[in-house]
Amino acid sequence: MKKKIAIVGPESTGKSTLSTKLAAYYDTEWVHEYAREYLNSINRSYNYDDLKFIAQGQLQEEDRKLEDATNLLICDTTMLTLKIWSEFAFKKCDEFILSNLDKRKYDLHLLCNIDLPWVPDPQREHPDKRKYFFDWYESELKKRKIKYVIIEGKVSERFDKAVKAVDKLLADEK
Repeated sequence: MKKKIAIVGPESTGKSTLSTKLAAYYDTEWVHEYAREYLNSINRSYNYDDLKFIAQGQLQEEDRKLEDATNLLICDTTMLTLKIWSEFAFKKCDEFILSNLDKRKYDLHLLCNIDLPWVPDPQREHPDKRKYFFDWYESELKKRKIKYVIIEGKVSERFDKAVKAVDKLLADEK
């Protein structure tokens, strides 16, 4: 059975970099953050209704990539990110996101810490709230009793910690 690794955390914490490196290392597929593609395709600010479309696209991409993955799929975001994003921006969250948050299971979450410098990006909004969001992610993971490992340090250290966590997961499953 294929294992799914979720990489989550606040903005500008190296999630996409880690995802691509892990996918290359394990010679498998990774699911990019569909929100970036979607937001680049609209010529306006996003709104509450857009988040459901983003969630649907993210899940479709995940399902498609899972078919082509070897024994492991790396996911560069999940419904948890959309839940947090929606509740922060709009003080509510669509039932589609919430129900899929509970339905979609991942074998391990890698929670990226905020100890990397902020890198500006047109889609990044809250450089001053990274600690707030990190705490929110960790609280949600704990509340839901989801297995996670905090990934921190320089980029190379993060990669090494992530590989160690994934290798442990794979070894424990044998």
